[in-house]
Parts: sequence; structure tokens; C-alpha cells
Amino acid sequence: MAESSFDVVSSVDLQEVKNAISQAMKEITTRFDLKGSGSDVGLQGEEIVITSADEFKLKAVKDVLDTRLVKRNVPLKALSYGPVDKALGGTVRQKVALQKGIPTEKAREIVKIVKGSKLKVQAAIQGDQVRVSGKNKDDLQSVMQSLKAVDLGIDMQFTNYR
Repeated sequence: MAESSFDVVSSVDLQEVKNAISQAMKEITTRFDLKGSGSDVGLQGEEIVITSADEFKLKAVKDVLDTRLVKRNVPLKALSYGPVDKALGGTVRQKVALQKGIPTEKAREIVKIVKGSKLKVQAAIQGDQVRVSGKNKDDLQSVMQSLKAVDLGIDMQFTNYR
């Protein structure tokens, strides 16, 4: 019998992030508490940059952005907020990194969970993803369920299931 497998990956749809940023900017420019505050949300490379007049308004802008991201089905676990920096003219800026791939230490945790499941499956780290393979598709689905039940602090998708 041929082996079945699936990949555990972590990726973000960049187009949905752009759409969410666009919608957030429309709301920021029309909201009475943020209108004229100089607040801005933009995408620089694969990093979101949020600027605002002060930390209170920055928090409000982050809430607007988070709401729009959730509505566009972008998981908030895929965002990594950096420190709040003082910017030019007394404004504040915060950079938000988008998660691309599974970090090595998280991949090792995934492999440990798979091996601890006592099922007849193998897990192998392949760059920034983990491939899980086995002969029984039911075992693979059990592994998926156990990985979904554990909170590793990252967003995981299961792709390439065959």
C-alpha cells in the first residue's frame, strides 16, 4: 500500500492582508476619534507598519486593523507585533511582522507531538514546513486533530494531503 502524507505549513495570504489594510485605512480616515490624527497603516515588503499621533490612538488603529484582518480570514496568530517606537514629530510607530513558514523550534515541537501520539506515522522537517507521512489515512487525520488541539502560538494549515 502506498504511503499517504500531508504538510504542516504556516502562511498568510498577502492579498487578503492588503485588502484588510485598505479597508482599515478607509475606516481610520472616517472615524471621528482618528480623523486628522495622522494615523496610517501600510505594507512595507512583508511587514505592516502602523503610525499614529500617540500610543492611545495607535492602540485604536491596531484594533481597527485586527478587526479587518479577522473579517478577511487572516489569523491574528500570524502577526508578530514589535515594540512601539518613537517616530518623527512626536508620533509613534509599530512594526508588525507577518509569519512566513514554521520556525525551527516550533517544527521540533510538532515532530515531538507527532512522535508522542504513538501512531504509525513519521514526521520530517523540510525547511519551513513539516511533512507527516504514514500508511493509514485515519492515523494522519488523528495527527491533524491532535495538532489542532495544541496551541503552539503559530497558525498552522494542513496542505498537500494525499
